[in-house]
Amino acid sequence: MAKPATVKIKLVSTADTGFYYVTKKNPRNHTEKFTFRKYDPIARKHVEFKEAKIK
Repeated sequence: MAKPATVKIKLVSTADTGFYYVTKKNPRNHTEKFTFRKYDPIARKHVEFKEAKIK
């Protein structure tokens, strides 16, 4: 059976609040690490989120 094309990743807040989003990524199409500007409800503002592996 074939492996799925997408993998789950964790987007961790750079504001050091410990908040994260979980999303999917196709590593064949996007080889670099994701960085998004998203809302952090603990910091109550938009901050940079960087990709990390799900343990």
